[in-house]
Amino acid sequence: MAVARLRFLEREEEDLVHEYSLKSLREIGVKIHSESVLKMLGKAGADIDLKTMVARIPEEMVTEAIRKAPKEFKLYSRDGKHDLKLPTESMPYISTTGLGIYVRDIRTGKNRPSTRKDVADVVRLGDALDQIDYLWTTLTATDVPQIAHGLHELWTAFQNTSKHVQSVSVGSADECKMQIKLASLIAGDEEELRKRPIFSVICCPIAPLSFEKGAVEGQVELNRAGIPVVSMSMSLGGMSAPITLGGTILNANTENLASLVISQTANPGAPHIYSSESTPVNMTTGNIYYECPEAPLIAAATTQMAKRYRLPCLTGAWGTGADDPEPGLLSPLSEITSLTLCAMTGTDLAAGAGSIDVAKGVSLEQVVIDAYLWENHRAFMRKFTIDAESFALDVVKQVGHGNSFLTHPHTAKNFRKELYFRDKKKLSWEQTLSNKSVPEAREIAIRLLREHEPLLLDASVVRQGEEQIKEFERLHGV
Repeated sequence: MAVARLRFLEREEEDLVHEYSLKSLREIGVKIHSESVLKMLGKAGADIDLKTMVARIPEEMVTEAIRKAPKEFKLYSRDGKHDLKLPTESMPYISTTGLGIYVRDIRTGKNRPSTRKDVADVVRLGDALDQIDYLWTTLTATDVPQIAHGLHELWTAFQNTSKHVQSVSVGSADECKMQIKLASLIAGDEEELRKRPIFSVICCPIAPLSFEKGAVEGQVELNRAGIPVVSMSMSLGGMSAPITLGGTILNANTENLASLVISQTANPGAPHIYSSESTPVNMTTGNIYYECPEAPLIAAATTQMAKRYRLPCLTGAWGTGADDPEPGLLSPLSEITSLTLCAMTGTDLAAGAGSIDVAKGVSLEQVVIDAYLWENHRAFMRKFTIDAESFALDVVKQVGHGNSFLTHPHTAKNFRKELYFRDKKKLSWEQTLSNKSVPEAREIAIRLLREHEPLLLDASVVRQGEEQIKEFERLHGV
């Protein structure tokens, strides 16, 4: 089966990245701000130093972790109709962005701090859009106690979509235990949740080569419960990784291998997703630089490394407004190309729909724009059969030298499945340096929010979840 893929590394260069990742883990190690996780790794064979909080990980532990990690699994949906099988065969599954701290109000056009209702709106919009396959929790709920904002976001997401939910908040082991309890209310119990995990969680190392206490202890709880963990390295070349592309790629790969070792030590066979959202730093702003020409190359390289280890991956992105301050396609063509190429690396998952202002903000109009543009862009990643039948030599013999295939029945029979016909209405949205698509996208978003009814949770389940979150807040002094 032929599928278009952006590749960057030669096989020998993949070997070097792997070799030097092992060298980094063995000689430099990773800093883990958790005594319990350090001791867990120490018992498994790592060289740990409780004073410096550094674990040096031998090659044998890495090799064993790669061997134990599942190579195929599903991200389950609440209704069973939107289950996502990993790895994919062609185009990636796409999600909304996260974790924004403000929303661009769809009625006033003004930016404001996001609330729990905004989380509900963006998730419900994503539930309504067929192009969106799974949902990040997307926005920070700033109107709830911050110790529990991630729980409010996850519980709100569950109530507004039947698709798979990916949480973008790991504050502590206690928070992750509560995430598991909330999801278990829907699944039936923790054992049913283990069989069909309806959510997964983004766990970010802190580049370079460091793991925060709350996040890494939370990761271990998720691993032990069978919840898929996404080890998203956000290495910024020139700031939290070397400025060289090789250095950034190496750091992202090393952090992913370290996270994988943690997962497989905590629970051999735990579902684990290799992930990178790494770019050079924007040297003029200090921000992550989604639109730079190097971003898709780093994405391609990390995808190749994930495929080398046969790990499902989230190493691409999809969001055409990622660096822009307001919705639309306001960037020039070359920058838009950088963003769109990131989805063509062979990644299994991609996130970013609805992002504005370097992912600090979210626009509902941009969610619609990115979803609609995805319809045309994903045509590049369709599967094609290249075999004796597709070569059609018998047809060539029938048509003969110098003649036309236009009137042959073979053409009429096959052209609709071989060729993609772009939606001309949606093509009009693809003008770069333009926000002409925004008014129509706004109308679509408002209509979908008004008309779409997500699959409801039972009222008693909703009530139990709210009570559990309140109890969590009470236990943490709120």
